[in-house]
Amino acid sequence: MEHQKIDELVAKIKVLESELELELQQEYEKFTCEITKKREEILASYRHDREGLLRYLATTPILHLLSVPIIWSVLIPAVILDGFVSLYQWICFPIYKITKVKRSDYIIIDRHRLAYLNSIEKLNCLYCSYFNGLMGYISEIAGRTEQYWCPIRHATRVKFMHNNYKKFFDYGDSENFRQRSAELREDLKEEKE
Repeated sequence: MEHQKIDELVAKIKVLESELELELQQEYEKFTCEITKKREEILASYRHDREGLLRYLATTPILHLLSVPIIWSVLIPAVILDGFVSLYQWICFPIYKITKVKRSDYIIIDRHRLAYLNSIEKLNCLYCSYFNGLMGYISEIAGRTEQYWCPIRHATRVKFMHNNYKKFFDYGDSENFRQRSAELREDLKEEKE
């Protein structure tokens, strides 16, 4: 008799799940339709807000235009640095048993898809996304390396601290450095990318 009651409850649950699934599907279709309509409105607005190339270039200060080759020349050493740091991580981190830094968590390339940006602005967004993401990526690799080899805070205040710095030992704390450095190394194995 108890088994029959359980079967009845399971059957009711299945009916309710089926109703819920149907209701969710209808809501999804309604939502998708609204999003499509909104998307078209947003895209029309973006196209209206986009500044034409000629106007953009005509209103850009001449010194900005003259600085473009200097800005873009930095990309060459950045790409080389990216290659070397990535190679370092791929070779050395497994040796030290440090969890690798996931490059795609730092270098996010998506702003170039915004329809209100002209082609020069999109190119600039690609550059900034890559370069600033690269700096974060390199900082995380360097921070994990520093945590492994030298997890000691500086005596003076630092302007920028990577994510791992807060875990480091105080300057002059030789006891914790000697006794607990292994814990910080172990922590690098457990970090989730």
